[in-house]
Amino acid sequence: MTHIPNLSGFRYINTVFLAAMFFIGLVGPVYAQRAVEILDSQDQHIFTGNEIQYLEDKTGTYTINDVLSPALEGNFRNSATNTPQNYNLKSAYWFRIRIRHNPDSRKNWMLEFFDQTIDDITAYSPNGKGGYSSRSMGDQLPFKNREYSHKNFELNISNSDEYDGTYYFRVKSHQTADAIIVLRSVNRFIKYALDEYFIFGIFYGMVLVFSFYNLMMYLAVRQVQYLYYVLYNLCVGLFEMCIDGVAYQYLWPNAPEWNQYAYGVALFGVSIFALQFTRTLLYTHRKAPALDRFIVWVMVLRTAFFLICLIFNTDWFSYKFVELIPLAVAFYSGIHIYRQGYHPARFFVLGYTFLSIGFIHKLLLMLHVEGLNFGVVTYYSLSICFVLEMIFLSFAIGDKVRVLKTKKDKVQKQMIHQMRLNEKLKDSLNVRLEAQVEARTKEVVEKSAIIEAQNQELTEVNALLEQQKEEILQMNLLLEKDNEVLHTNVVKVTQARVMSTEVDFEEFSRIYPDTDSCFRFLASMKWTSSDHECRKCGHDHYFHGHSPYSRRCSKCDYDESVIAHTIFQNTRIPINKAFYMVFLIYTTKGKISSHKLSEILSIRQGTCWAYASRIKKVMHDRRKEIAASKSGEGWSLLVLDHSLEPA
Repeated sequence: MTHIPNLSGFRYINTVFLAAMFFIGLVGPVYAQRAVEILDSQDQHIFTGNEIQYLEDKTGTYTINDVLSPALEGNFRNSATNTPQNYNLKSAYWFRIRIRHNPDSRKNWMLEFFDQTIDDITAYSPNGKGGYSSRSMGDQLPFKNREYSHKNFELNISNSDEYDGTYYFRVKSHQTADAIIVLRSVNRFIKYALDEYFIFGIFYGMVLVFSFYNLMMYLAVRQVQYLYYVLYNLCVGLFEMCIDGVAYQYLWPNAPEWNQYAYGVALFGVSIFALQFTRTLLYTHRKAPALDRFIVWVMVLRTAFFLICLIFNTDWFSYKFVELIPLAVAFYSGIHIYRQGYHPARFFVLGYTFLSIGFIHKLLLMLHVEGLNFGVVTYYSLSICFVLEMIFLSFAIGDKVRVLKTKKDKVQKQMIHQMRLNEKLKDSLNVRLEAQVEARTKEVVEKSAIIEAQNQELTEVNALLEQQKEEILQMNLLLEKDNEVLHTNVVKVTQARVMSTEVDFEEFSRIYPDTDSCFRFLASMKWTSSDHECRKCGHDHYFHGHSPYSRRCSKCDYDESVIAHTIFQNTRIPINKAFYMVFLIYTTKGKISSHKLSEILSIRQGTCWAYASRIKKVMHDRRKEIAASKSGEGWSLLVLDHSLEPA
């Protein structure tokens, strides 16, 4: 019996196979990547659109074997823009291109990455036999590691066999990077590189020429605006060198770590010196004080942001959109001052208009706005705007100088006119003065004879006066001697009167007006200039002590104050009032009350009672000595307190 196969199952399998082939035929061309063929008729080709595909590695751990595996091979996507970017800075990105090698080509070929700011690029080149070779590039590696001594990243490709090769590039950068991959012949690269460096020479030459010219202007006229403009231009040049990769090639080829933040330092200088230049050029401190204070605050905040980035995380320098704030402030300042009628601000506004266009264009590209990327022109758009801005700012400075020169010429003309008027006035005054001088001279000659005669008379009078002067001097000397004697008598009489009679506090204060006079009196009572004996050791030599009128023994260093061992020792009331209290109690024979003493001396009654009791006790103890005293001693007998003698 012949076996007949099951036709229904066969038809089912055939139907599924045909459907799968149809689906692959429809979907395959959508995701197919076009291979770029090497042709001698075309010296260069920029990979765009579906010619370059990308894969985002969010973990940053994919290897070339992982990328080549079927699990990830199908995850590559066509670029939605002409120039793909690393949209997520935390991820690594894999880019791949396909090249159809042509061994019949008579040229050498290379691949070039156009963005010089990429930190790390690992290129995987096919060998046509299923294997890959790798090469590391990026601005975090020493410049000498590059295959070509050029600011861009270049990679030679082998074109000895005919095959379609897929090239993979792993890109990781701390700031937004453009994956501009160009296939070039070496001849085209050399011509392009020479032209590019020639243009760089023109650009940086313009920066240096503008800077040197304005430096000379600063040294000539000493206006600080020129110095700020010089520093601004130099910072712009340094920023462009950092972005172009020229700074890495020529300034610090062995220090790749500077590539991570040098552009941030330059950009900070651009902002600060641009705002300082704005203030000085537009006279904002005089024409718009409130705006000037706002500019200063923007500078302070920009400096704070710079220090934060420099200290904590230099990756934050990549937030270049912050520069829009100083740019907008300077731009608005120019418009505001121009509307006030200051004409040099017009070129300032034009320059910042172009610069604003360049910054806004770069910002929109950072925000991934479509339709604004035009390849090489887009990449150098900010540099072009910087050149235009420098030109117009130079025009603004020149216009300001022209305005100042016009004002200076006007002032000079006014000065010359005024000098001519002054000359005419001087001539007329000279004529009048000459006439007056002639008349006065004649008058003086006539009066000189009269004056001569009067001088003769005055000479005789002066001789007489000189004689009288001598006589008066003799009389004055005699009077001075009489006055001294009289003064001495008055003092003696007053002191005797104070010692023996009752006077008021005002009259008493004339003899003892202050603490010094009281101390001097006590010192004269206790010691004479040659009579001193130490109370402790009996030595008779002394030095001046620490307090006024005190004496310190030269042998034992005992320092005896002037009030020690007197009735005034340990008293807390002013010494001149204590003197007067002793005087009052003595003259009233102790009958004056403590209330009366408090009223006279303005001291508390309790203090007066305590001190008066002490004085009365001394009076009682010395009543015989007082009764036998001479008329000139009086109350001074109560001063020395013998009860306070040391044991």
